[in-house]
Amino acid sequence: MRFPRFGICALAVFAVAAHGGVEDWARAVFETGAGLLFLAWALWIYFTQEEQIVFSPLLPPLAALSLLVCGQWFFHATASSYSTRMELLLLVSDLILLFLAVQAFRTLQDWRGFVWFGMVFGFLISIFGILQHLTFNGKLYWFREMHYGGIPFGPFANRNHFAGFAELILPLALVPLVLGRVRRERWPVVGLFAVVPIGALFLSVSRGGIVSFGVELTVLALVMIHRRMVGKQLFAGAAVLLLALLLVSWLGVGQLLQRFSSFQSLEATAGKRASMRRDTWQIFLHHPVIGTGLGTLQIVYPPYESLYDGKIVNHTHNDYLEALAETGILGGVCCAWFLGVLFSESLMRFRQLNNSFAGALQLSGLVACTGFLVHSLVDFNLHIPSNAFLFFLMAHLATSEFQTGAPPSSSRNSRHRIP
Repeated sequence: MRFPRFGICALAVFAVAAHGGVEDWARAVFETGAGLLFLAWALWIYFTQEEQIVFSPLLPPLAALSLLVCGQWFFHATASSYSTRMELLLLVSDLILLFLAVQAFRTLQDWRGFVWFGMVFGFLISIFGILQHLTFNGKLYWFREMHYGGIPFGPFANRNHFAGFAELILPLALVPLVLGRVRRERWPVVGLFAVVPIGALFLSVSRGGIVSFGVELTVLALVMIHRRMVGKQLFAGAAVLLLALLLVSWLGVGQLLQRFSSFQSLEATAGKRASMRRDTWQIFLHHPVIGTGLGTLQIVYPPYESLYDGKIVNHTHNDYLEALAETGILGGVCCAWFLGVLFSESLMRFRQLNNSFAGALQLSGLVACTGFLVHSLVDFNLHIPSNAFLFFLMAHLATSEFQTGAPPSSSRNSRHRIP
């Protein structure tokens, strides 16, 4: 069943290339593509009846959150029915695509193809981001005017959102390489796919992104210590980081920092971010059960604003507080349910797979999700459609139960190295 895998990857490419999928036209294409892909899959299943439908433990909490938001919209328990309906469509699209990913990515061979796609895609976007920033003329893609400001990097209008993308993609190359699950003849290629996104992440000068990447490295180091995997693995990790830092130094980080400093006024200050968190908490306290409605923060925020600076606040720079304000305790329970399933299932499956290549892939998903969730404490990457979609895919990778589609001998050989 190749066409769902191709469709999922194509939508991921489109969403990232279309500035993260944040504009209305891009969201419309993304949501329409999800619907058409689901329709094609349903027709294929109906006429062939060759595949058995499977489910992921990640689906129930996401479905519960969708039902809650649907209730907000249907019963007009929202500050803006239009905004909630728009967010509901995007949430349902992610739910549909996650369901299709569960059907499409089942075996280790399926995930191998996704990993190679992710590594190549991350490498190309990182190269584009570096080239565009070195020759930046104030426009996205060198021709698209930025009417609302921003500090861009690559196709993203905000460098922090590129950092979120990099956090999700780079573990696909870094983790198998550090754990020694890559064939010797492929070390240079996979190493390149790890070094360039790391270098681009540092060049983006996203503080939240760099800290989150440090958390990813910490998680990986803890796994290596727990498994007593030192020596070559430690050398491989240090070599990748050194090469990435050399890349940053070679490109001239001082000049880049100076260029970024001229855009600092476009970003929210630390004091403004702190006030937004306090104000958003007050919104939650006034709407504790079901919140103000998904996607309504920009509408309900002005009366609670305690530090006015003349700028519109559309997100809190903290995905967790914003989720509580917009969906209340019930939405918070759904989110906590999702995160609980993510970490419990991924850790359980990682223990079962031990030091196999499949285990390295699942650890890649867990590391990526951990770093991304840490970044969500200081940013709003989950409100960027492309990054939210990639997060769900990596969460599925972390919790997936790989089906054996090969003879025992083949499965035993695949345990050691990627072919």
